[in-house]
Amino acid sequence: MDAHADKQPPNPSRTGPAPVPGPTTTPVAGPAPVAVTVSPSYAAERLARALRTSRSHGDAATRERAASRARKWQSVLAGIADGSLSIGSRTPVAALPAWVTPEVVTGGFATGAASAGGPLLPYEQEAARLAGVPADRAELFAHFLTEDGLAYLWSLLDSGRYEVRVPEEAALATVAWLVRAGDFDAAAELVTVLRPFAGRLRFSPRPADRPAPGVDSVHRRTVGEASAALARRGPNTAVETQREALAVWRPFEDELLAHRLLAHGRVPGPDWHARGAELLARYRSLAAAHTLCTKHLDPKSNAAILRRALEEEVAGRAPAPRLAGLLRVAVESMLAKRGAPGSPGHARLRAVQARQAALPSHHALAGLVLRRISGLDQGAGTPDTDTPVAPVSAEEARATGLPAGAEVPAAVAGTVRAALSAPLEVLVERGVVPSAEVLAELVPQLVAAVSAERYADGPLRNLTAATYRAFRNRRSLLLLNLESQVRVEELPWLRAVSGHLRADGAEDTGPAAEALRRLGGLAVRAFPGTVLPNPLVRELGQLARQAELGAPFTEELAADIFMGTFGPKFLVAARVAGELLEESLYARYYGIDYAAVRRMAVTQAAESARSGRPARTAPEFAALCAERAGGDRAWSVAANGKVIEQAQVLTTHNLATLVGRAGVTVPGGWARPARECFETVCRLVARVEGNPRPLPAIKDAAYAWRQMLFHLSLCGPDERASVLAWIEAESARRPAHVRTRLAPALAGLRLVARGGSFDADGTAEGGRVRRLLGWSTDGHWMRMP
Repeated sequence: MDAHADKQPPNPSRTGPAPVPGPTTTPVAGPAPVAVTVSPSYAAERLARALRTSRSHGDAATRERAASRARKWQSVLAGIADGSLSIGSRTPVAALPAWVTPEVVTGGFATGAASAGGPLLPYEQEAARLAGVPADRAELFAHFLTEDGLAYLWSLLDSGRYEVRVPEEAALATVAWLVRAGDFDAAAELVTVLRPFAGRLRFSPRPADRPAPGVDSVHRRTVGEASAALARRGPNTAVETQREALAVWRPFEDELLAHRLLAHGRVPGPDWHARGAELLARYRSLAAAHTLCTKHLDPKSNAAILRRALEEEVAGRAPAPRLAGLLRVAVESMLAKRGAPGSPGHARLRAVQARQAALPSHHALAGLVLRRISGLDQGAGTPDTDTPVAPVSAEEARATGLPAGAEVPAAVAGTVRAALSAPLEVLVERGVVPSAEVLAELVPQLVAAVSAERYADGPLRNLTAATYRAFRNRRSLLLLNLESQVRVEELPWLRAVSGHLRADGAEDTGPAAEALRRLGGLAVRAFPGTVLPNPLVRELGQLARQAELGAPFTEELAADIFMGTFGPKFLVAARVAGELLEESLYARYYGIDYAAVRRMAVTQAAESARSGRPARTAPEFAALCAERAGGDRAWSVAANGKVIEQAQVLTTHNLATLVGRAGVTVPGGWARPARECFETVCRLVARVEGNPRPLPAIKDAAYAWRQMLFHLSLCGPDERASVLAWIEAESARRPAHVRTRLAPALAGLRLVARGGSFDADGTAEGGRVRRLLGWSTDGHWMRMP
C-alpha cells in the first residue's frame, strides 16, 4: 500500500478548512519526492478543543469522553517533544514493532500506547484466578504455554466461543493450534516473537457466551447496539412541551375564556365568582404539576391577562382601566382567531389537537421496541427487523397503555433496521447501506470469510476470520515519505500458519475473484458518481491479491500531504485503463495518449527486472501527471490536488481495474450508471449557487463527470447516442443556475462526441467550451458562471 493510503488527516479538499499536519519542508508537485515531516500544531489544536469540551460541555458523559481525548493528545504532544514518537512512520513508537496495533487518534497520530496494552481486563484477571497464577500478563503468557493452558485454548478453538477485538488477542490461540497440528517449529518461532511483549500486551482471546455469528450475511449494527441506542432515547423536551400545551394549557385557556364570556353583558353573580375561584385554584395545581410549557407565565399572553382579571374580580376588585382594556383586546383576539369555545370551528381544532396530544411519544414506543428485541442475540444482527417495529398490538396496548395500532416512528424503526442481517445487496436495496463509506464498513465481514476459506481446518478458519475482522478495526496511521500501512499478512501469527493452506498450500482463488466482482459491481451500481473510499479500496485490493488477478487498486491521496510522487501501482493502473479505453470517448475527452502510458509501464517493468528490485516510485508517471496539471512547481494544496486529479484521470480511479481485471459488469448495460452519474453531477452543481465554500461540490461534480464519461465509453454507439440525447434533455430541465454552470462542460462533451478536441489549455471556442476538472489554482470557472 502506498504512502498517503487509507485514512488520512482531514483533507480541506473534501471537508473544508481544518488544521492539518503541515509540511515543515516544501514538497514540490513533480517527479522528485521530497521528505516531509509533521508539525505538532494539529495535535495542539485538537488538545485545546478537547480541553474546552471537557470543561464546558453540559453533559457529564461528553465531558468525560473529551477528557479522555485530551489525555491522548497530551501523550501525542509529549511523545513528539521527547522524540519517543515518530509521527509519519509505520513504526511510530520506537519500542513497538510494526505489527503491534498502536492506539491512534484523529488524523492518524499514534499516542505511544498499544491498543492491546493497559491494565489487565476482567477476563484476564479471571483467567489468572482460575489458573492460580499472579494477575500479571507475563505470568498468564507462561501459563497458556503449559498443558493446562493449551487445553483451555483448544477448548475455545473447538467451541468457537471467543472474541478477538484486537488482532493480538488471537496470537496465543494460534500457538495452541500450531501445537495441536504438530507444527512445533512454527509454534516455537511465534512464541519467540511474542515473548518480549508478554508482560505488556494481551495475547489471549476473550471468552464469549456463544460462537461468533456466521459471515454469509452482514449487519451494520448488532442487536445490542440497537438496544443501547433505544435505551438512550429519552423524552424529547420540545415534543413533550408541545404535548403539555395541547393537553393541559389549551383546554384550560378555553375554560378561562368560556368563564369570561358568561359574564359578558351582565353583572357576574356569586356562582360565577365561586367558579372563578375554582379555576384559579386549579391553575395553581396545574402550574405546579406541569412545568414544561411556560407560555402561561408570560404576563403579555392572553391567558395571563384573563387570569389576572379574574384574580381581581374574585378578590372583589374591579380590574384597573389598563387591565380592563387588555382584557377586552385579549377576548376579541381569541374569539377572532379560534371562535368561541364549543363552536364548530373551535371544536374541530381542539379535536385535532387532542388527537395529536394523545399520540404516544417516541420515547414510549422506543421502550416497547426495546422490550421486543431484548430476547434476541445481542451480539449479532437479526434477519427479521419487521416484527420488532410492527404497530402496537392489542395485548401490548393493555400491558403498556399505548394505543393499539400505533405506528412505530421512522426514527425508532431505523435504529432497529440498522441491525438487519442479510446479504449486502439486500442491505443496499433497503437503504441500510446508504453510501459507499458505509459499504466499506461492512465489507471486512465478507472479506474475512473469503480470506479464512483458504485454510482447510475449521477452527483455524474461524480464528483467522476473527483475526482479519479485528485487524480491519485497526486505525490507519498518518504516513509520510512513501511509508506503507501494515498489512494483515505481516501479523506474525498469520505468517506462522501460512503453511497450512488448503491442498498442501494450493489456494483456490475463485472465491476471492467472485467476491471482488460482487463487491466491486455493487459499489459501481449502487453509488454511481461517488468516490470509492479508501477503506473499500483496501478491501478490494486484498481480494485482488488473494485472487492473483494482478489488479492494481489505487487510493485517493490527500492533497495536503502529497509529496509529488506516486507508487508504481499507479502506472500499472493507468496501463490497465489504457487497455480498456484507448481511443475511447474518455481518452479523447481528457486528451490521454494511452500508447505512451503503455510504453512508460513497459520501460519501468524492464528496469525493475534488470535491477532485480521492485520500483518504489513511478517518476515518469508523476512527471506526466505534473505536466498534465500545468507544470506549476509552487507548492499548495490546490496545486497538489491538480496533480492527484490527473492521476485519477489516467487510472480512472479503479473503475478500469474493476471492469478490465476483475470482470465487473452492469446488468442491462452501462447506460443506466452513465445517466445516474449525470444526475449526481447536476445535484452537486446545484450546491454551488450561493455557497460560500463551493470547491468541494465542484471537485465531487468533476469526479462524477469523470465516472459518467467512463460509463459512456463502455456503451455501444447507439446506446451512447441515446444517453447523450438524454443528457441534453435532462440538463434543460434543471434550474437556470445549474444550466448556466454546466453549459461549458456540456459544450465540451458535444465537441468531443462529434470528433473534435480541446485546445492545449482544456478550452475551445474562445473559452466558451471547457473540459470539466475539479481542481484549480486560479479560481474555478464554475464559481462564476
